Amino acid sequence: MTTERYRVRVTKDHLVFSAAHFITFNGNICERLHGHNWRVAVEVAGPLDENHYVFDFIALRDATQKLVNDLDHHVLLPTQHEAIHVIANEREVTATFAERRWVFPREDCILLPVANTTAELIARWLAHQLKEVFHQHPGGKSLESLRVEVEENFGQWAMCEISLNK
Repeated sequence: MTTERYRVRVTKDHLVFSAAHFITFNGNICERLHGHNWRVAVEVAGPLDENHYVFDFIALRDATQKLVNDLDHHVLLPTQHEAIHVIANEREVTATFAERRWVFPREDCILLPVANTTAELIARWLAHQLKEVFHQHPGGKSLESLRVEVEENFGQWAMCEISLNK
């Protein structure tokens, strides 16, 4: 007996977003603020439905596109970092790390509930956002897993795969 497993993958030239960030590493090193043209690919796995689909390509593309559009042309800031402190009000966002301080207009920032704005954690955040979308979509109820890939720089991908079982 053979076991068949089906996957659907979407990656498009327009599933990209330009965004600035900085990360910390080795405990006390903080990068300079810089930007990337991030690329996103999404893959879901599950059984075939009555239409012989795992999931509709267009619905997968559109859900991903909405998230990508929301991130585009923003500064991505982590709200759960131990040493980067982010304070926001309706007008501005202030981020501090040790003696460094950045102030941005509020509308230019996306505050992500992550510990660091690494490609890995951005992929995880995107995966969990899509998981919520799938749970509300009739075709998403039978999906088994979701893999989100984020390319930070040409040829440098981070991936996060999560289970979609409730």
